[in-house]
Amino acid sequence: MEEELKCPVCGSFFKDPILLPCSHNVCLLCARNITVQTPDGETPVQSRASGSSDYDYLDMDKMSLYSETDSGYGSYTPCQLKSPNGVRVFPPVAPHRNCSLTCPLCHRSVSLDERGLRGFPRNRLLEAIVVRYQQTRGIPCSASSSAVRCQLCDRNPVVATVMCEQCDVYYCNACQQRCHPSRGPLAKHRLVAAVAAEPSGWRCCERLLPGQAVVGSSRPSARKAGTCADHEAENFSMYCCSCKAPVCVKCLEEGKHAKHDVKPLAVMWKQHKCQLSQALNGVSDKAKEAKEFLVQLKNMLQQIQENGVEFEACLVAQCDSLIEALTRQKAKLLTKVTKEKEYKLKVVRDQITHCTMKLRQTTGMMEYCLEVLKENDPSGFLQISDALIKRVTSSQDQWVKGALEPKVGPDFDLTLNTDSLMQTILQLDFCQGKMESGPAVPAAPLLQLEKCCTRNNSATLAWRVTAPAGCPIEGYILELDDGNGGQYREVYVGKETVCTVDGLHFNSSYNARVKAYNAIGVGPYSKTVVLKTSDVAWFTFDPTSAHRDIVLSNENQTATCSSYDDRVVLGTAAFSKGTHYWEVSIDRYDNHPDPAFGVARINTMKEMMLGKDDKAWAMYVDNNRSWFMHNNSHTNRAEGGITKGSTVGILLDLTKHTLTFFINKEQHGPTAFENLDGVFVPAVSLNRNVQVTLLTGLEVPKNIKQ
Repeated sequence: MEEELKCPVCGSFFKDPILLPCSHNVCLLCARNITVQTPDGETPVQSRASGSSDYDYLDMDKMSLYSETDSGYGSYTPCQLKSPNGVRVFPPVAPHRNCSLTCPLCHRSVSLDERGLRGFPRNRLLEAIVVRYQQTRGIPCSASSSAVRCQLCDRNPVVATVMCEQCDVYYCNACQQRCHPSRGPLAKHRLVAAVAAEPSGWRCCERLLPGQAVVGSSRPSARKAGTCADHEAENFSMYCCSCKAPVCVKCLEEGKHAKHDVKPLAVMWKQHKCQLSQALNGVSDKAKEAKEFLVQLKNMLQQIQENGVEFEACLVAQCDSLIEALTRQKAKLLTKVTKEKEYKLKVVRDQITHCTMKLRQTTGMMEYCLEVLKENDPSGFLQISDALIKRVTSSQDQWVKGALEPKVGPDFDLTLNTDSLMQTILQLDFCQGKMESGPAVPAAPLLQLEKCCTRNNSATLAWRVTAPAGCPIEGYILELDDGNGGQYREVYVGKETVCTVDGLHFNSSYNARVKAYNAIGVGPYSKTVVLKTSDVAWFTFDPTSAHRDIVLSNENQTATCSSYDDRVVLGTAAFSKGTHYWEVSIDRYDNHPDPAFGVARINTMKEMMLGKDDKAWAMYVDNNRSWFMHNNSHTNRAEGGITKGSTVGILLDLTKHTLTFFINKEQHGPTAFENLDGVFVPAVSLNRNVQVTLLTGLEVPKNIKQ
């Protein structure tokens, strides 16, 4: 409230406030300081866009006026002053023609009439409120602070003694004698004594006769409250709605308000009080709403702080989760690189050892042969020459094609493509707003672990999910990785919630996940489940792919043939990685046939001996010897055959990409085939003179020769 009781010009409590037409108030002395002179006939104009003036002037509320005299003073040069409240004020000027006053708050200008500032009504109510407020707060009202100072003293102005009503300027004795002598045109000006307690606006100064010295000031008696400024003996009894000011009876009789809307003062008093009360009620409601709004904003500050901390923690957790997943994947990739490096190092070291041993043997034999060649005794030389020639030839055969070529290269055939992942990370950003309610994509399916299992190289998964309201699930997508932590691939798309995946790698761990989709879109993935396939392969002969002459029994583990020609039967398992070993037991062996054992592609020829086409790698054997055969090429004849009760072992090492054969648990010949790559199935070719039984799930032999 205190700010409402202070003058916008001087910044102090109102002293003799006057009410401007714009309903704002200023002190009488401050109003005199901000009064400016306008040329004759010119109306104050609005200069809001101009920077040359400190005030904006409105072209309105002008009152016709003429100065009482054309005279003035010529020795005073106006200078701009500034009030404590920061409002620029001007020293008063002599009203040569017109004077105007600009409100310091709304910048609305009004022209003064012949009465000057006395034409504005005195706001006695505000004056009383200021006095009551000062008394309530114990604020002293200093008379010395309101003493009027001379307006023409250059430095340290002294207290003014007189004021010219025509010039509207306060003078001390010295300045009055120098600037406003009582002679010539200035003799007609009316000089009154300056009184600090009450300015001259309401006849509270004594008039000095021409030539009369100022010896003091006699203060007239205070006018009663509510009396007319023009007719001091009359009290206000009516209210002029046009002039918006209280008037007395004589004002009405003089005709100044003859055509105005005039109403009884008491009626207007009650009416305006009622209007003010109603307006206050509206403002009170708004103030109450503003207080509630402030409380809401303060509560929101606390909520923003708490939600900000929580959201930051959530963001950090999400980023840490991504970093953790990337760290785990980094460890897996490093493990792969380490395994590949160790494999390459082992292959090279083994090849170095093997080549060194062969080179040592060859060098020793060469030295011995050179010594033998030095022998001069023909009979002694011929005794050992045949055996020595065979040894040299055999040693030469050991250096087969590819023996002096590295089995692995120094480069790592591994490529890690991070471009798409890096682009995704760089595009990681927040989604503005929240998801709107309505039909949604399905939730993440829940894998039923009690129904998920593996058998041999097959895996069965089961899941369930709750369909969102109003949008049924249309299907599911099951994905598995490559069994080595690689990329996921789709293995099933359909409506069933149970799926069995066949043809997986043995001794491998697969990561599986599933997601559902509907008309809205694809839902999130389920949690990942790890499925471990069998360490060793268990399989039988496959009746669906066998030649029609093949006869299977013993739950497809025993095979024979109804034809004298060789026919091929395959196994039910397929291998593309890992090391696998199985055996075939000879149950019947008549008339020395030559069955073949090995591996083949799924589309190998079934009506001829295994190994005659380029899709099979086999060893065919009779009762005395054996050969390795691929694409009808016979190599590496080895002594030793099979009889009834013998076992033939097949070792497929897809880590080293080799195929090795065994007879009765002993390796038969060198490594049969190398550089094997792709998918292979066990295979046997036989005729009616042979019957064999398949033995699977066996451990890999240890006595393997290079």
